[in-house]
Amino acid sequence: MSMYASTSWTLAAMVAAFVLSSWRFKSPELSMVVTALVGALVAGLGFPAHLFVEGTFTFLDLAFIFITACVFMNAYSEVGAMNALVQALVGRLHRRKWVLLMVLALLMLVPGALTGAGVVSVLVVGGLVAAVLRLMGLSEDRVAAFVFMLGILSAIAPPINVWAMLMAAGANMPYVGFDWVLLVPVLVIAAITVAYLGWGAVPQSKEAILAGLPPLSPKMTWWRAAIPLAVLLALALAAKYAAFSLPTIGFPLMFVICALATVAIDPVGRPLRRWLEVVNQTVEQVFPLVATMVSVGVLVNILAATGVRGLMAISFVALPIAGIYATSLLVCPLAQGSLGFGSAVILGTPLIFVFNAVGANVTVVAAAFSMLFALGDCLPPSRIVGRTAIETVGYKGSYGSFLKATAVPWLVMGIVALAMLMFPGKVAFLVKY
Repeated sequence: MSMYASTSWTLAAMVAAFVLSSWRFKSPELSMVVTALVGALVAGLGFPAHLFVEGTFTFLDLAFIFITACVFMNAYSEVGAMNALVQALVGRLHRRKWVLLMVLALLMLVPGALTGAGVVSVLVVGGLVAAVLRLMGLSEDRVAAFVFMLGILSAIAPPINVWAMLMAAGANMPYVGFDWVLLVPVLVIAAITVAYLGWGAVPQSKEAILAGLPPLSPKMTWWRAAIPLAVLLALALAAKYAAFSLPTIGFPLMFVICALATVAIDPVGRPLRRWLEVVNQTVEQVFPLVATMVSVGVLVNILAATGVRGLMAISFVALPIAGIYATSLLVCPLAQGSLGFGSAVILGTPLIFVFNAVGANVTVVAAAFSMLFALGDCLPPSRIVGRTAIETVGYKGSYGSFLKATAVPWLVMGIVALAMLMFPGKVAFLVKY
């Protein structure tokens, strides 16, 4: 049997194993590990324990970013700082409906942008924003759609875009120059989402809106709530513009410092036991994301060892560009729904090589594909952000009615991503190194 035929047989076995295990276990993480094991056995590698162990550490740096960022955001929410910001915004902007809706959208972008996970935005801010949106006159399905769309947009927004990071790592390209080419489309789509979902809504009085929010500690002021965010901004700017004057601390240590700053501004002075509980709850909350990183690393290692990754790369390189344009809006979201962040490595990385071969700006291409993959966070079997958004806002309607409410902004986001993919040179000016 030729090498091409044997590798194709291994690929077919892995696809079948993934489909069957997804149906049996209902877990993309377990399915990817089982798929890796089947691929190793079919390829004649036996049980390569060293490859499995190495794979678990492939994306360890991203896992650290997830954990520390979520600890910071949960600590920030614990002290009531997020509630203080929301109440301050409502108090100042309740008479300006569109401004308030846009500021709430921007507020939802922050946790996901800092952690790379839209689920964090939904969990940390989604409930507060949903309470305000209801009193602003939005229907229940539009409230759920608002929280979901801003959740996935927050995962795309800089500085941390996990899809782009994974594609960049797989293609041996630096994760630099993404800030504006991600931020500008995210803001445009967020504005369109706000305009579409907020159209026709009639807000209630300021008193009614504030009464629907959790009680606020009298000592938690807006300036106190702004201190940890100011620390994070200062550290990020220092790392970017004074890189040769200061030691490199990295995102995990930045978030740890900001978490300590959050503890320092706590108006109640919570005991150490309570903060340990917050850390434990955070680890439980972020465990599925870390498990995804571990399982993706294992699968990618086995794909490389069996030659399947090379076969897929060659197959993608041979695809006509027009075929990629025609199928991306369907294939990329479905891959995200099945593989999670693994879609960026398994599909995204080979596609980066395809567009690099035709001279396209690969930074723009990676940004566009990250948007296309993010659209799949409402699709089965995982439905990670979609399911979390529904549970967080307490939506009682069917999942189909939720998808219907998100359809227009979802398609707008897909069209923007496809436009960036088809005309990367037109937006290359946004790539700033």
